[in-house]
Amino acid sequence: MAAHRLIETLRRMPGAPQRITVIGEEPQAAYNRIMLSPWLAGEIDTAGLTLAHAEHSDGPLLIRRCGQTVVAIHRQQQWLECDNGEIIHYDHLVLATGSRPAMPEVPGIDLKGVYGFRDLADAEALATDADQGGQAVVVGGGLLGLEAAEGLRKRGMQVTVLQRSPRLMNRQLDDTAAGMLAEELMGRGIRLHTGAQIAEIIGDEHGKACGVHLQGQQTPLPAQVVVITTGITANVEPGRSAGLACDRALLVNDQLLTSDPHISALGECCQFEQHTYGLVEPIWHQVEVLALRLCGTPGNPYHEASCATRLKISGISLFAFGPTKARPEHEVLTYRDSEQAEYRRLLLTNGRLVGAVLYGDTRMGPWLFELAQQRLSLVSVRHSLLLGQADTEALMAEQSATDNSPDHQKLSREAA
Repeated sequence: MAAHRLIETLRRMPGAPQRITVIGEEPQAAYNRIMLSPWLAGEIDTAGLTLAHAEHSDGPLLIRRCGQTVVAIHRQQQWLECDNGEIIHYDHLVLATGSRPAMPEVPGIDLKGVYGFRDLADAEALATDADQGGQAVVVGGGLLGLEAAEGLRKRGMQVTVLQRSPRLMNRQLDDTAAGMLAEELMGRGIRLHTGAQIAEIIGDEHGKACGVHLQGQQTPLPAQVVVITTGITANVEPGRSAGLACDRALLVNDQLLTSDPHISALGECCQFEQHTYGLVEPIWHQVEVLALRLCGTPGNPYHEASCATRLKISGISLFAFGPTKARPEHEVLTYRDSEQAEYRRLLLTNGRLVGAVLYGDTRMGPWLFELAQQRLSLVSVRHSLLLGQADTEALMAEQSATDNSPDHQKLSREAA
């Protein structure tokens, strides 16, 4: 997705490279990985994963090499060696190799029926197994794990989710929202085990998963399908083998350059300062920075910015950004309607919005996120923030009119 976004951005810009070769290991062109969860749930078909390709007759010549793998980068000669023996020269190389599921080192992890959930091949294999029915265990109660669990449930499986922390989505939600989410999922028939850690995946005589042992538990959980969604590992091997500087991922500067001035890295395979990536918003920002530099007109350097989280499960609306736990310096504003299953919690510091968790009615989410980005002082309207955008903006307009009135300005000057 990162490479696709970069190419489509370049094709709209003056000064873009005249020839772009894109090499992808998967057999198909780029698709929308974000929509794999709805695809697994049967809510969209494969066509719904397609990413649009803009047609620009005067744009760069685009050469796609799908189902092809780069096995070596020769930096001195500036050429790539592919698995089919082809040699491809480059003036500038962009590594957008993404990531793979981080698989725990537990016995049985290599059994048949144990999957990550990262690409279309994973989703298709899961769908095939799920259509047979039976029981599934999803390891990881974050965004991806819960979306995978719901997809398997909708395909007819009995699903159990294992979460190592005491609550679901512990990086995004507070206790109240996590509890409401858990109640909804259990109401749909998904079993939840929090504070749980996998010890072993059990296999049958055919080498296929048939159960999961938890640490501290004697009786295993039955499972013909086990899905691992406990994090990702950056695909850095091509760059690392070529001698590029690496930490958890390929190290880049604020122009997305690696330690080689002829090689950039983008997306989940790169690391800027201490940050690595698993959400699209910062990657889209990276694309804008890199595209300008590749067109010879460098703009503002890349910098970190906060991101908002949305859960892609049909019938569940959730929006969150900022800290999950209130600290002493935070003013906490909350609203809850148990009958309507709605909850809002806002965190402010010195009158400025720094975090929000919305469950149920999340229509205000993008507006609240924009307020936080603008770092506006909301002292005079902070209690109306829970009521809605229209009420708050009316108060803000009224306050602005008062502040700009001649009488108010005169009083301000006299006070000064």
